[in-house]
Amino acid sequence: MFTPDEVAGVVDLFGTLTREEATLALSELAYRRGEEVTEDAIDDALAAFALVGVDRDVDRLVAPGPAAFPTLPDGAEDLPHILDTDGRSLDRAVVVDAAIERLRTEAVCAATLEAGERATVLIDISYDIEAWGGPNLAGIRELLDTVRDGTNY
Repeated sequence: MFTPDEVAGVVDLFGTLTREEATLALSELAYRRGEEVTEDAIDDALAAFALVGVDRDVDRLVAPGPAAFPTLPDGAEDLPHILDTDGRSLDRAVVVDAAIERLRTEAVCAATLEAGERATVLIDISYDIEAWGGPNLAGIRELLDTVRDGTNY
């Protein structure tokens, strides 16, 4: 029962986490709250760009993303004492690059599938990435505009 922003808040508490560590953190928090964590909480946060996946060495890390408004759920402040990790830090540029690469991939998928609603969401995310410190993504928005508007590209 965690929102994408709450998932991002938990990850942000540590900087970055592996997916397994993030799952454990959410499970611990849910247990302490007498709730169950859904299997989709991290996937939902990734789909919303509240989290971004970054490959680092042999690990796949998750970091708060450009569309996140990290919110610490009740009880999360105890997680650093419960989990056996201090998390990791990543250069923000690496996370921005990963977000841009994912946006490009999703833009192509939206165009291929003619998914106008997803294109609209991705346009908003492109602005989030720019505001987050990314480069101008007008080219990607042009593609997404054609998908959203149903025009040929």
